[in-house]
Amino acid sequence: MIQFSEQERDAIYKVIFSRRDVREGFLPKPIPEDVLTRILEAAHHAGSVGFMQPWNFIVIDNVLIKQRVKSIFLEENKQASQNYDGERKKLYESLKLEGILEAPINVAITCEHKRGGNHVLGRNTIPETDLFSTCCAIQNLWLAARSEGIGAGWVSIIDPEKVKKRLGIPDSVSLVAYLCLGYVKEFAAQPLLETIGWRSRLPLHDVIFRNEWKQS
Repeated sequence: MIQFSEQERDAIYKVIFSRRDVREGFLPKPIPEDVLTRILEAAHHAGSVGFMQPWNFIVIDNVLIKQRVKSIFLEENKQASQNYDGERKKLYESLKLEGILEAPINVAITCEHKRGGNHVLGRNTIPETDLFSTCCAIQNLWLAARSEGIGAGWVSIIDPEKVKKRLGIPDSVSLVAYLCLGYVKEFAAQPLLETIGWRSRLPLHDVIFRNEWKQS
């Protein structure tokens, strides 16, 4: 059985607590192929229901493709800004919410629903576990990237069907995440939205129940 030293344990928590959603400050420094492979290997070692491993990783460094995805973001971001009014809208429009062109590497992460066949162990009553498993891979990637000093930013303000078309992803496969990866000038001490007062982190005790819903 593998045992972890106190220093190794502390390093894991340090990576978790210092992970950030990075949208700006990307450096033009390329990510070495061996580093990128380590990060993707970590993602590929995520747990998955029925060991179905439903993910695929599309590594994008082509500027033309990035520009096409950026245009989809700009269109959707304009629509999203209409959800807010007044000062909230001004604050939203001031935010840098993607680093598609600045980041050396973009990674599209997909979920192949039919991988593993029609009957995947453990998926009978909760078919969405393929998506949940893919999100585990995304988190692994994010934490591995942070440990390498590489920032990752999830671009969620996109139309997934339009991006799928740009990337040639089959209709039967879902686009789960579009990430920007690259070395950065610095990692913020706390999440941006917390820093600017958009939202605050909920106290841990507010989200822990005992035995039944909302029972302490």
